[in-house]
Amino acid sequence: MNKKLTLKFAPGAFDDFDGTQEELDQLVKTIQEAVDSGEILQMSQEVDLDELATEDPELADILLTRLADTPRRLN
Repeated sequence: MNKKLTLKFAPGAFDDFDGTQEELDQLVKTIQEAVDSGEILQMSQEVDLDELATEDPELADILLTRLADTPRRLN
């Protein structure tokens, strides 16, 4: 049985977005469509956080902080 993916944006998820409201609306729509169609799974790419910490420590810190602050469910 395949569960339908759901998408929720955390508060502040787009605080660093540098664009117009129309561009943000289009980005959110594009992401939602990819989730709804399942295409997001084909487009996704695994991230090695240890490697990322070496290559881009600032980004790794941001991701780890946001992941730690985000409640996750397994079901």
